[in-house]
Amino acid sequence: MTKGYKLYFYRNSRGTLEIDFFVRNAQSLIPVEVKANDSSTPSMNALIDDENYPDVRYGIKLANRNLGFNGKVYTIPYFLTFMLKRFLREKR
Repeated sequence: MTKGYKLYFYRNSRGTLEIDFFVRNAQSLIPVEVKANDSSTPSMNALIDDENYPDVRYGIKLANRNLGFNGKVYTIPYFLTFMLKRFLREKR
């Protein structure tokens, strides 16, 4: 457990979908990807769009980038990772 959250890694049986870890708040199951560069997040986008996972409403990408939101994924710079728990608690 890290900072009060249990962490879970996911890879589907075919190996075509992989998420670094998940966290959960009261409303959602949230996939989190950690990126060394500003690469895309196809697995996260597929998971958010998949009707079989109604709990997944948005995702979080931790990267060396500015804050951002593209309608599906929040991009959070590494240096703000310590605020992730607060963000999830206040996000409704």
